[in-house]
Amino acid sequence: MNDKHLENTTSNKFTRREALKLAGVGGIGLLLGATGVNTLMPSSPKNEQTSATPTGADEVIPFYGKHQSGIITPMQDFICMGAFDLTTTSLGDVRSLFQSWTQAAARMTAGKSVDEESDHALLPPVDTGEAMGLRPMKLTITFGLGASFFDERFGLASKRPAPLVDLPRFNSDEMRKEWSGGDIVVQVCANDPQVAFHALRNLARIARGKAVLHWLQEGFQRTSASDPTGSTPRNLLGFKDGTNNPPVNDPATANEVVWANTAESPAWMAGGSYMVMRRIRMRIEVWDRSTLTDQENTFGRHRLTGAPLGKANEFDELELDRKDAKGKPVIPVNSHTALAHMEGKVKILRRGYSYSSGMDLKTGQLDAGLLFICFNRDPRKQFIPMQQKLASVDLLNEYITHVGSGLYACLPGASEGGYIGDTLF
Repeated sequence: MNDKHLENTTSNKFTRREALKLAGVGGIGLLLGATGVNTLMPSSPKNEQTSATPTGADEVIPFYGKHQSGIITPMQDFICMGAFDLTTTSLGDVRSLFQSWTQAAARMTAGKSVDEESDHALLPPVDTGEAMGLRPMKLTITFGLGASFFDERFGLASKRPAPLVDLPRFNSDEMRKEWSGGDIVVQVCANDPQVAFHALRNLARIARGKAVLHWLQEGFQRTSASDPTGSTPRNLLGFKDGTNNPPVNDPATANEVVWANTAESPAWMAGGSYMVMRRIRMRIEVWDRSTLTDQENTFGRHRLTGAPLGKANEFDELELDRKDAKGKPVIPVNSHTALAHMEGKVKILRRGYSYSSGMDLKTGQLDAGLLFICFNRDPRKQFIPMQQKLASVDLLNEYITHVGSGLYACLPGASEGGYIGDTLF
């Protein structure tokens, strides 16, 4: 394209079709560099997207801090979680991606658009727009790195944390590659499913050319509107799930159970945590035909109250040595509760959600279950021994199958002016 042709071209208004044709051959970049965007694109009023409704302090969970939010944060109602595979082999690209993601995440969790909107009608909007006018709804965005992130591509193999092991195969595993692993995991939680989806969608959009989605799963629990008391949520088998979660609002407990430290992890992981994800499909139709006695013996708890068998209240102490009149344990030794108790010596922070992915077209049965998520200081000493015990003899195994899995190093939080991953990169 010579200067005379460029002058003649830019003297007239461009249609959208003409602009896109030029973009396809690199012409847009040449025109913008030579004449400026205002010559080429007709302007429209600038759209500064913020929440249409005033944002109260209780709607925003700060993105920046010592730890990432979404770990010990009280559970929101919905989750949209995805894993990405990196398509770039440049560490600089990865660093740039996390810088862009951090900026976008900080804005979205504050109820703003993903970035300042362009005022040019012939450019795609910066933000996809489905959260316009919606409040932040306690949105949190949490980033983690899978073991595959530390392969030979980026020269980071020596920095792989020792606790970030390859999970062993457990009994009852029927793993599917399409639901497992990933270089990077992003957990998005909010009290509105559209707010959560919007966030992950825009992060995926930002990643184009550097990373692609490997898997994505949405999940839910009972909402705060339907249960304003905030009682322990129930899973899709009808039982309360998370009764024995440790009180991580106590800093000492959080340090013991959740936060990585330099005793087990490298310095760049201090203040982070290790997330385990298990996509657990439930055989709901089989469960629904089981008697109440079988169901309660499977969990070791009363269905109505969540109390240990033989007790009245959900948080009553477990008495695993207690016998009935016939000398049999009141709580079966191979019940889920008895095995997961681990004699009180091993604790994890559960933060899972139910999921429903419609119907299995081959069987006509529901494709639904639990998106199990837990956080550990060191999964080698917490999740793995617990799951090995559960996988061996847990009565619940008759009704569930683990079809997806991942272990991720959730990075420490970032300070304003920094970015998630700056301790590593």
